Amino acid sequence: MFQIIGNKKCILTKKALRYCKERNIAHQFVDTSLRELSVGEWEKIFHSIEATSLIDSSSQYYKKEGYAWREYDAKEELMEHPSLLRTPIIKYKQRAQLIEREDDLPLMETLL
Repeated sequence: MFQIIGNKKCILTKKALRYCKERNIAHQFVDTSLRELSVGEWEKIFHSIEATSLIDSSSQYYKKEGYAWREYDAKEELMEHPSLLRTPIIKYKQRAQLIEREDDLPLMETLL
């Protein structure tokens, strides 16, 4: 079963959820604004995707806290502040994939 990690306010996350529903793909949605990811979930994500590519440099939190001008450890900051996370992330077993555009949605089926 796919796990879609994202936020209800994210348009691309909504499209990923709709994509799965339309194709009857079994999935579970994890809303990062309601539930924190466990250390094990983070490790599986970091194993597949580089932590620096998961930072959303266009987010309000990123701009407000001045991440553009300071040095930081991407893994630690993502684990402490999930609002920095680019979404959606599709996780299947030990693999994870970041969906960056609507055109990438069919790629989630390659995780099977």
